[in-house]
Amino acid sequence: MSVSGRHQQLRGRSIGVWLVLLAVLALVATACQGSTPDQSGKSEKLKVFGAFATQIEEPWDGVIHAALEAEKAAGRIDYTFQDDIGYSGDMERVLREVADKDKPAIIFGDAFGNEEAVRGVAKDYPAIAFVFGSGGGPAEPNFSVFDNWIHEPAYLAGMLAGGLTKTNTIGVVGGHPVPEVNRIVNAFVKGAQEVNANVTVKVTFISSWFDPPSAKEAALAQIGAGADVLYAERAGVIEAAQEKGLIAIGNMSDQASLAPGNVVTSVTWNMEPTVKYVINQVLAAAYAAQDLKDFSMVGKGGAALAAINATVPGGVPDALLKQVQDREAEIKAGTFRVDIIENQPAGSTVVGG
Repeated sequence: MSVSGRHQQLRGRSIGVWLVLLAVLALVATACQGSTPDQSGKSEKLKVFGAFATQIEEPWDGVIHAALEAEKAAGRIDYTFQDDIGYSGDMERVLREVADKDKPAIIFGDAFGNEEAVRGVAKDYPAIAFVFGSGGGPAEPNFSVFDNWIHEPAYLAGMLAGGLTKTNTIGVVGGHPVPEVNRIVNAFVKGAQEVNANVTVKVTFISSWFDPPSAKEAALAQIGAGADVLYAERAGVIEAAQEKGLIAIGNMSDQASLAPGNVVTSVTWNMEPTVKYVINQVLAAAYAAQDLKDFSMVGKGGAALAAINATVPGGVPDALLKQVQDREAEIKAGTFRVDIIENQPAGSTVVGG
């Protein structure tokens, strides 16, 4: 072979080696998507932003925030948030400002009341994973949805309420009669009816997601009408139960600390399985728009009935406790299914608005 021929052959091999190296580097870059090396060569934490319409003290947004704070404490993400954004167009402004300036890898939040604005922003920033509480479905390529599917523990809480009432009247104070709340309340009612065929459930919606004074007022009205066990779907109800020495059931998170002598249990939602799954997907460069519903149900640890407090006024009979525990075991085993009923509860009252 001539010198020229050998030179061309070596040049061809060199080009081939560079092409292989470039391909390997491209794969490494893809695998590392979601984290950026800093000047020291270490990988930066994944940037995550929380966008919340209500104050963080409101239990629904508070549960999402708590899960993100846990991931921050674990050192996996760099998490910042803004709460009390409201429903008057500020959500879109905040999201666009954050997307342009901070360029987070993921934005978590609640789209209820801001659905059109949130989806519009997500469409304009396809490189960011938008993961929002929503009554709608996912949208390609980057908009995932979740919700608080806590109807199963709500059914168990209803069983407790139905078995504990001495007046055969229990109360529920909710936010708005939307499907996401209706299914919780309807499950609670069904659970109460399972153990007490004579029970009456008074349901009041206060037309607000966070208005503790109005929720307390509605609860006191139910107490005046004979209710002696109250389900606090909204904040403010437990305070009324405590003042009157009655039993309350918390919602979203374990609220026993609000009134240790009165809260018998809480219907809890745990966003950690959802948050962990999404973060892992983004870190693996495998994120895709999807409905994350299953991660908020009992089967994957996204919902549960909090510990039952037998020291509430009147105590909790052992027979009732066993009945609830047996039903809970059946739900976990998949042998008992709690119906999803999203119609406004029969006989419910809507005030305010």
